[in-house]
Amino acid sequence: MIAKTQEEIAILREGGKRLARHVRILSEMVKPGLIARELEYKARELVKADGDELAFHGHRERKTDVPYPSGLCLSINDVIVHSPASENSAVIEEGDVVCLDFGLIHRGLYTDHAVTVIAGKPQSADDARLVRGVFEALALGIAQAKVGKTTGDIGHAVERYAKKHGFGYPKNLSGHGVGKKIHEEPHVPNFGAPGSGEKLVEGLVIAIEPMFTLGSGELYIDKDGHSYRTKDGSRTAHAEHTIIVTKNGPEIITKE
Repeated sequence: MIAKTQEEIAILREGGKRLARHVRILSEMVKPGLIARELEYKARELVKADGDELAFHGHRERKTDVPYPSGLCLSINDVIVHSPASENSAVIEEGDVVCLDFGLIHRGLYTDHAVTVIAGKPQSADDARLVRGVFEALALGIAQAKVGKTTGDIGHAVERYAKKHGFGYPKNLSGHGVGKKIHEEPHVPNFGAPGSGEKLVEGLVIAIEPMFTLGSGELYIDKDGHSYRTKDGSRTAHAEHTIIVTKNGPEIITKE
């Protein structure tokens, strides 16, 4: 969406602030021994307490899709995105790389936010480097989100970082517009040529979300019909902020 009124911007800012608080609380719960599904219960509790709605639960990208069964996406190790927390009875183990991807609806407008954390101590230096790297790439992508720049400028910044540091990145998943729906135009890919793609205009609301792997970046959809896994079993990381493109530069709204 393009936020045109001060009321819309205020609603988005408040929704983003609430979502950031929820994601922080959930990420602090990620510890060895936790049953993954408990994060779904807590996520629902947090949103309900604020009088908001879950953005992902029941979502259908197309009319033919099965409604998404979870409010929280909880993707662990070789799963990069879209794994339903409500269906995950696994016990989180020491060193697991855990992505929490969450969205909410506050007063009719959507925000989207994701973080990756490691449960306990990292299994390897590469795991720690991967998680740190996806946040650094997110910051570089966000820095390109200025009036007159393009979605290709954002993608190029992320891709250049991935290649420099030897990370794989999927080409069939991307960031997106957000606001009146959870997924809107434009697509915001994590690769691209400078100046390519859609031009960024003042008031545009987008979710920028780098996704990296320690392997090739090639994925397949698991038998649950939702979870994207790496074909080579390599570990993954994902980070996401919702931002508004303003005349003064990008404004991150998914922060406390």
